[in-house]
Order: sequence, then structure tokens, then C-alpha cells
Amino acid sequence: MFHYYLRLGMRSLRRNPALTALMVLILAIGVAASVSTLTILHVMSSDPIPQKSDRLFVPFIDNGSPEGYSAANVGKNDPQLSYIDTVNFLKSGAGARRTALYGINATIDPPRKTLPVMASDGIAPTRDFFAMFDVPFLYGQPWSEADDKQGADVVVLSKALAETLFGAVDPVGKRVRMMGFDYQVVGVLKPWRPLPKFYRLIGGEGAFGDEDAFMIPFSSAIRHETGHAGSMSCHGDRDPGWQGLLASECTWLQFFFETPTSAGRADLQNFLDNYAAEQRKLGRLRRAAPNQLFDVLQWMQFLKVVDNDSRLAAWLAFGFLLLCLVNTVGLMLAKFSVRASEVGVRRALGASRGAIFQQYLTESAAVGVAGGALGLLLAYGALALIGMQSDQLQVTAHMDWQMLVATFLMALTAALVAGLLPTWRACQVTPALHLKSQ
Repeated sequence: MFHYYLRLGMRSLRRNPALTALMVLILAIGVAASVSTLTILHVMSSDPIPQKSDRLFVPFIDNGSPEGYSAANVGKNDPQLSYIDTVNFLKSGAGARRTALYGINATIDPPRKTLPVMASDGIAPTRDFFAMFDVPFLYGQPWSEADDKQGADVVVLSKALAETLFGAVDPVGKRVRMMGFDYQVVGVLKPWRPLPKFYRLIGGEGAFGDEDAFMIPFSSAIRHETGHAGSMSCHGDRDPGWQGLLASECTWLQFFFETPTSAGRADLQNFLDNYAAEQRKLGRLRRAAPNQLFDVLQWMQFLKVVDNDSRLAAWLAFGFLLLCLVNTVGLMLAKFSVRASEVGVRRALGASRGAIFQQYLTESAAVGVAGGALGLLLAYGALALIGMQSDQLQVTAHMDWQMLVATFLMALTAALVAGLLPTWRACQVTPALHLKSQ
């Protein structure tokens, strides 16, 4: 029966192509507006590492001065760590893995003399970074534990930077001069750009910045007194120079723990509380603020990766879709009302109200499919225009298969919802009244 009702519906839609096109267009515009904003919101709030996001934790201990501190300020201090706490955490053995990192800028002297000196952005993590975040390698491997301990001058390059410096070859074992020092290439990454860029939400280009061009050992960057690219918050006076920074309470480093299972969070929290208590005995952490752990999604929420403006834009888009549905309902009421005599004849010939309901709802579904197809094209166009506004918007303004399916489901559901009232009204036709009027 479905095929029969579908043929009747398509024949009915072809009878009045102008009205049909108007319904499809209104529905498509509403779907495109809501889907394009929802797509951006979906990318911005998606889980960047779903296989272990509940096992990766960012510690937050408040080392600010007690002056002017109150319970209302809990969690409002800089969530980065000082070098003192970072080194203690790295040596602690807590969790299955640990990594510290900070952003750096580097000048690079390309080995190919035809290229000019260039500037690139990268990070300085510890070796565990690669295993913790499932970083994929094209050539080579991470540096060794011995390199971490010694602060060796080794580097892992992105695929893009490696091809710029050496061409499309395996550069492992070759050397590149960076920041005035010779670094040996130990690995090249495959294209790797988690969205959002959860491991470096503070500093740099933010949650949707470019791929890091290179990575050098944290200990090497510290040994060479490599300045950081990012934010810093200092509490109280500190001695000048690099050693003064390392010995200070300035917060400028980011840190992650990995636990074997999500249940390891409780043990990690106990470690953090015990550590803070020991440091207070040494005269540090005088605020005695609560110690916090954030998993990846909580960390994104804490730093407001998805701001209120993005959520408001999504709600406004769905409001526009609702307005389009109201207009579609009006058009369907007008279309179905002129076919009351046709319904009367069918009812007189024995068609049940259920059969009439199915026929007209099938016709509404056909409008929904057409609106979904057109809405998908309009959504792609809208996302392309949005992506042209900036590099960060270009990263977020793309549709995956989930949103592709959601587009058709949204259009179909919207058309069926819009068709419920007109279809119900059509089913209320009294056959005798319309037969007498013929």
C-alpha cells in the first residue's frame, strides 16, 4: 500500500507544482539554517578522543596568594601549573602515564638552501604525550625515555613541515637547525588535528588552531631556556631570569594524567589531595582551595570551548525552523482543503480514515524528502560561506555522516509534524456533505 499511496502523493504534488515547490523551499531553508548552525555546534562540542576521554585528566591546584581570596573565587584562578608542581607530578608515578607541555615558537633554518628562514609553532611535551593521545606516526617513532631524561635535541615533525624541509622522503635521522640548535629528526606524524584541540586549549591559537608543526622534548626546551608561547599568571614577586621563573609560583604549563580505567579517577583525586596537603606543610598552596580533576569533556566545558553565543545561534536557528514549519502547515492546510471532495468520494467508496491518513501523511513525507535533499545542498553552501570567513570557522564548518543523516531525519520529521494537522483535518471530511455538493 505504501507504493500506492506514494504514487497518489506524487501525482497530487505534480498537480500544483508552484505550491509544492514553495513548501519544499520553505522547509529546505529552515532545515539548512538549523543544520548549518547545529553542525558547527556539533564539531565544537564533539569528543576529540572518545576512546579514552574518560581516562585523561587535567589537575587543577590553586597556588594563588590568600589575599582577597574567598569561596566565591574557587576555580577562577589560572588552571595551568607552575614548574614546581609540574616536575613533582612528572616524578610522582601517579596514573598510568603523565605528560607536561607548553607551546613554543621557533625559527627554522631549512636544510634546503632555496628556502628562507621560517617561523613555526610547536609544543614541548614529554614522551608519554604520544601514547596518551594516540598520536599517529608516518615515519619513525617518539623519542626515548633517555632522551626525555637527558633533554636531548631531538624533534618530531608534522608531515607538512617535514615535506617543506626535506621533500616527500623519510627524514628520520636527518638534522634541522631550530632556534640556533641542531635537532635530529626521530619521527614524522601523519596529519593529526583533533577537534577541538583539547590538549592545548590555553594559549596558542585556541581550540581550533592549526596543527602543531613540531614537537621537542619538554626537558630539552627547559634546558635551552626556550620561552613559552601562551598565557602566564604570576602570584607575588619572583626572581628575574629563567631560573627565577622555574622557582616561582607562576602558572604557565599544562598537564595531563592518564589512568588505566575511568575508575582510577578516585585514586588520582586522593593523590592530588595528599600532594596538596604535603605542599601546604612546606608553606605553599596557602589558599587551601579544593583540588579538582577534569576529564576531557569537563575540561572543554570548564574552558567554555562552546560559548553561549554558539548555543544561542543554534536556538535561534531552530526557532527559524519552527517558523518555517508553521508556514508549511498553512500551505498544506490550503492544499488539502481543496481536495475535500476527493476525500469524500474515497470515503464513500469504502476508504477508512486510517487509509486517508496514511495517504496524506505519505504525501507529507515526500515533501520532507525533497526538502531534505534541497536543505542538504543549501546547508553545504551555507557552511562553505561560513568557512570562508576565517581559518578557525573553516575547520568547524564541515559536515560528517552523522549530520548528513540528521539532515534527512530532521527534514522528514519536520514535514511529518507539519502534515499532522492538515492530514487530521482531511480525515474529518463527512462524505455525505461533499457528495451532495457535487
